[in-house]
Amino acid sequence: MNDNDHLKQQLQKQEKLAALGMMCAGIAHEIQNPLNFVINFSKMSNSLLNDLNEVLKPYCDGMTDDDRLDMEDILHSLKQNLTLIAENGERATSIIQGILLLSRGKEDEYVLTDVRKIVKEYVWLSYHAMRANHAGFNVSIHENYDESVPMSMVVPQDISRAVLNIMNNACYAVWKKSQETTEFSPVIDVNVSANDGNISVCITDNGVGMDDEVKQHLFDDFFTTKPIGEGTGLGMGITRYIIEEKHGGTLSFSTAEGQGSSFTIFIPVKQ
Repeated sequence: MNDNDHLKQQLQKQEKLAALGMMCAGIAHEIQNPLNFVINFSKMSNSLLNDLNEVLKPYCDGMTDDDRLDMEDILHSLKQNLTLIAENGERATSIIQGILLLSRGKEDEYVLTDVRKIVKEYVWLSYHAMRANHAGFNVSIHENYDESVPMSMVVPQDISRAVLNIMNNACYAVWKKSQETTEFSPVIDVNVSANDGNISVCITDNGVGMDDEVKQHLFDDFFTTKPIGEGTGLGMGITRYIIEEKHGGTLSFSTAEGQGSSFTIFIPVKQ
């Protein structure tokens, strides 16, 4: 392949990414509007349920004990359901805002950010994307987000991309191992903490791990162990560039073939 062909391919990829970004932004906006109705009306209904409870109180004395208990159980269940609807609607809103940030965020714009929030959103975004692409995929995700982690100046869409790349690989590693053996319980551990002026993000899986060749070429452009169409081979190189070059941090990993991998990000806190 000559230089012109290579440049043409790169431009075509950029055009596809730009179109994908526009499509994500459009979809996110379309979903956000009905989602707002779901959240607002669930909260309004919860408030009306409290009013109904007050209206019914005078009539409780004329009820049998069983009827009164049934009514209280029904009202309690309705209140719980409406609260869950509002909470999950707000979580979906948060994910949509993250997608918009990823697709439209200004390049190299550093913003005071809660890194824990970004990690949580994109860990679960990766999980649901994996479930959508691989029928029957499941994994136990153990999360620990240290309350002492401070806000820090980062490029949010870049940190989102780095977390997504690592989590995608972790999900793929445990899925691949689950295809090789039935006696396997996939687990991914996610830990975010503050250490000596750094924010630490550690994502550990018990998947297939890496052999020496994969470890040697892990950050090489266009190197991938995934089938055609599932990986570009650019993810880990981009991730290292984001963490080490753009944020002055470090990206390290440890792995054992057949036992799993662990990736750790250290980002200096900047306020």
